[in-house]
Amino acid sequence: MAVDLVVRNGVVVTPTNTFSGGVAVDDGLIVAVGTDGVLPDGEKVLDVEGKYILPGLMDPHVHFRDPGMTYKEDFGSGSMAAVYGGITSVLDMPNVKPITDRPERILEREKLIHERSYVDIMLVGVVVQDNPDQIIPMAKAGAIGFKIFLGSTIGNIPAPDDGVIVDSLSHVAEAGLRIGFHAENDQILKHRTKQLMDAGRTDPRAFVESRPAICEAESIQRMALFAKYTGTKIHIYHLSSKDGLDMIIEHRGKGVDITTETGAHYMFLSEEDMDEMGTVLRMNPPVRSKEHGDALWEGVMDGSVNFIADDHSPHAEEEKMKGIWEAISGFVGVETLIQVMYSEAVIKRGMTINHFVRICSENGARAWDCYPQKGSLQIGTDADLTIFDPDKKWKIDRHELHSKGKVTPWHLWEGQGLPVGTVVRGNVLMWNREFVAEKPVGRLIRPNATF
Repeated sequence: MAVDLVVRNGVVVTPTNTFSGGVAVDDGLIVAVGTDGVLPDGEKVLDVEGKYILPGLMDPHVHFRDPGMTYKEDFGSGSMAAVYGGITSVLDMPNVKPITDRPERILEREKLIHERSYVDIMLVGVVVQDNPDQIIPMAKAGAIGFKIFLGSTIGNIPAPDDGVIVDSLSHVAEAGLRIGFHAENDQILKHRTKQLMDAGRTDPRAFVESRPAICEAESIQRMALFAKYTGTKIHIYHLSSKDGLDMIIEHRGKGVDITTETGAHYMFLSEEDMDEMGTVLRMNPPVRSKEHGDALWEGVMDGSVNFIADDHSPHAEEEKMKGIWEAISGFVGVETLIQVMYSEAVIKRGMTINHFVRICSENGARAWDCYPQKGSLQIGTDADLTIFDPDKKWKIDRHELHSKGKVTPWHLWEGQGLPVGTVVRGNVLMWNREFVAEKPVGRLIRPNATF
């Protein structure tokens, strides 16, 4: 009897293996992986003509803005952009309106995911001063993990005090989940910002100077110390500095379970690009000098940086095109992350395709407790596949992106290697760069941890 879908005549790539063959899918799950000769017949067959068949790639840091700020993005537009980017699952942030701070917010957003999203979505709950008692209920409702904003950022969500943070980490440890931090010392950055503004600085690099690396390093050190005492798994979002990476490595050596991510912009762009791009490249934390980018690249290669995430942060054009102190931070990237990473990391710098899969699929799923259901090609797991053409040349035009926001530092960037097919739980959503989804198929991704 034929299975639902067979993807054949490709090059199957996992973090540990590469071979010619394909994948068979039935009822949304992988039922066979192997050479074409051992695959069953399929009701539908995709002949990928020698292209890579990858475990569904992941962007473990996006802001789809749904609900409350859907003029910037929503689950529909954001997930469509993800599909074009070869992304099959994302981790969506909690600074929406209302913020995701209690179990009913998780359930409300889950309903919107089912109605609008084309990809599967993990949700994190935010921890604030008055909701540590909501951590376990949010976990039971399906939160994949949690987040605390330590520094000023979009939404102006204030950080809890240190006593509440320590209590909250204990609750997260009880849930068996992970909590991540936007790691910037708020007092230092506000003090430095005032100094620079009072001095009349309005040049783009003033923004970089307003959020120095010590902001990140101090926050990581403090949260790692708390985690050591509470036994909590922690994560550092959007790592931007050598100083921060050094601190992470130090505390791992002391037994802290601490994961981290960085983005293509932190490795392949630098503060020098601020001179030309200005507020287009404004991001929290900022893109820094080349020495920081080089250290992060080395961390990605040696495994001390666990995975790649984009911090896709869409805004209306008028919110970005202001003075350096008035403009809002963030830019879109979920659609361009994979092609930029592949071109810069694999084509130009020699990363193996296996390591590329590890940092763009498996490691994010492992950190957020949904592996092997996500991030693998194991039998019985979700049939999420990214079909990738390693030879296809491209040039990014921001006006052709599928997010509502169009501001990106990658505008007119050229490179090689492009996703040409996206499959989520056996549903073919994009094929030969054409969006072929008939309806949203996205679901909430729940953690492996049980209560």
